[in-house]
Amino acid sequence: MRRNPRHFLGAIRVKRLMILGWVALGIVTLMAVGVAALALQARTVGVPPELGVRNGRLAPCPSSPNCVSTQADPSDATHAMPPLPLAMPAAEAQQQLRELLSTQPRVEVLRDEAGYLHVVARSATMGFPDDVEFFFDEAAGVIHFRSASRLGQGDMGVNRARMEQLSAALLTAMER
Repeated sequence: MRRNPRHFLGAIRVKRLMILGWVALGIVTLMAVGVAALALQARTVGVPPELGVRNGRLAPCPSSPNCVSTQADPSDATHAMPPLPLAMPAAEAQQQLRELLSTQPRVEVLRDEAGYLHVVARSATMGFPDDVEFFFDEAAGVIHFRSASRLGQGDMGVNRARMEQLSAALLTAMER
């Protein structure tokens, strides 16, 4: 009894499709596990211990491009931003900033002391944390800030954009 060659080729095609389906399912599963692991890490990574004000300075930015600071070397275009003029007493400016931050989505205050404010801002999709610090330097008449991602190397300009937006809003609030 002879087999139909078309039937035989059809069976091979079906087997190949089944194998491809299982491979695709395996790839999708691995990707889902990877995304879940990133999301878990984003939620459980701790606050860096070097944050805060020491000797009138915030922590320096790492070499990665996911950080901006008013205390970075001005020639460092990747990290440097200008400080904000302190146009009122520090306590009042800090209150203005608190009120402004309370309107921002996914922002949580971690430390709020006289002359210093530390908040964590989380990304919308994965909840990646960025540490945002403000130092109200009355002696110099400026507000210094630092915004840095806790994870990864790049941030697609998110920290700079956030600080430009917050700076403009705070300057407007202090002018009232």
